Amino acid sequence: MMRGFSGDLADRIAIRERIEAYNDAVFRKDAEDWAECWAQDAQWQVGDHAASGREAIRDLWVRLMAGFDAAAMYVNHGALAIEGDHADSRCYMLEMLKGGDGSERLVSGQYDDTLRRDTDGIWRFTARRYTVLQVR
Repeated sequence: MMRGFSGDLADRIAIRERIEAYNDAVFRKDAEDWAECWAQDAQWQVGDHAASGREAIRDLWVRLMAGFDAAAMYVNHGALAIEGDHADSRCYMLEMLKGGDGSERLVSGQYDDTLRRDTDGIWRFTARRYTVLQVR
């Protein structure tokens, strides 16, 4: 199991900012900004849903978000290990969701991520796997 935080401090900050930019795009329901967080060849696994490639991932997110009037995501960083242009990350999310039917729920979950620094120097997700830990 990955523990703690390792790697260049500037890269650690850039990766944390990538995760926070992802969450910011969720708050704003901004599909384009959200999609920019992903590498072109990325893979996303969320519950029973999976998609490969940035466009397919974006399309899946748009379909999933259509069921919510509002979504808020808060992050707690659990671990981060960087080696060169590759990183592995674990973070925990608290989601506050308001459904289109007016229902509300709290979801806590865990993201296990891999990221790559692209040729443009930007860290992007190459894989994210979301596991629900609790729903209320």
